[in-house]
Amino acid sequence: MSRTPARTAATLVPASLAAALLGAVLLVAPAHAVTETDTTTDTTTVTWGVRPADAPQHDPGRPNFAYVATPGETVEDGLVVSNHGAAETTLRVYVADAFTTSRGVLDLLRPDEESTGVGAWATVATPEITIPAGESVVVPFTLAVPVDAEPGDHAGGVVTSLASTQADGVSVDRRLGARIHLRVDGPVTPGVALEDTRVAHRGVLNPVGAGSAVVDVDVVNTGNVRVGGEATVTVAGPFGWGERVERVDVPELLPGERTTVAVTVGDVLPLLRLGATVRLAPQVATDGSALEAVTATAATAAVPWSLLVLILLAVAAVVAARWRARRRAAATERLVAEAVAAARAEADPVAVP
Repeated sequence: MSRTPARTAATLVPASLAAALLGAVLLVAPAHAVTETDTTTDTTTVTWGVRPADAPQHDPGRPNFAYVATPGETVEDGLVVSNHGAAETTLRVYVADAFTTSRGVLDLLRPDEESTGVGAWATVATPEITIPAGESVVVPFTLAVPVDAEPGDHAGGVVTSLASTQADGVSVDRRLGARIHLRVDGPVTPGVALEDTRVAHRGVLNPVGAGSAVVDVDVVNTGNVRVGGEATVTVAGPFGWGERVERVDVPELLPGERTTVAVTVGDVLPLLRLGATVRLAPQVATDGSALEAVTATAATAAVPWSLLVLILLAVAAVVAARWRARRRAAATERLVAEAVAAARAEADPVAVP
């Protein structure tokens, strides 16, 4: 699947969906979403959870849907949706493509956005379900992998959605979903690149204090499988002076995606010129296999402005002091000269007629 730049989640749903997807991935126990509808006369709390259905061909308690399939193969599975509230709940169910947000988390396309991968290949048996209080239902879905599907990793999710309108008229769509990770059989070509590396120095008012360096780099998944990894960012002055190192985890990227990783390196001295080196040790997300490290560099000026201002003020003070001293000396000399002239005038003999 190819989807360029990492994007920000939809305005009305980011927190609920991001949290839901994260929970579905990280928690073995069922994930839960809570939404509340309050009016002046009635208060209703809706709580539901989702998890992959148990199936003989899959491990029990699996946290998400993960498949390896050949082009043309069809996969059938199910999502368990549990109503933990005290009232009957009606939810919409659909499948959508996944993407990585600018915050490095997995999100899904909104219902009004067109899916071209997993979201387009999957069909749910029941697009809308009504669940009695305290009960669960299984929503079957079918994933039909096209015969011309590109080899590698594809991602999406099965989403349950509860749309509501608040008292102020704002429409809110609460969503909770479970990930789908699909590996299509074929040649696997993992790859990562670092592009557009930037570094900027932030000084401090303290003329002898250290500032920080902000390093930004675009990480691009150039292969056809999911990759992540750890980046080491090194910032140093000429000849390696004042070297500082920071490490940061690079979020998992789907094939064709890119994200900007920003790292702030502290305690960096303004050594006139700073060089930054980013070294990424990528790993394939599915099996943790290591790929060849990639590096990128950038440089920037790091002028110690506070120190320069202090030096200029000191020089100005010295010059001013010397100028005042010279003026005082000149004034003194002038007074002495005037006094001598006056004394000589008084001492000159007066001619007697």
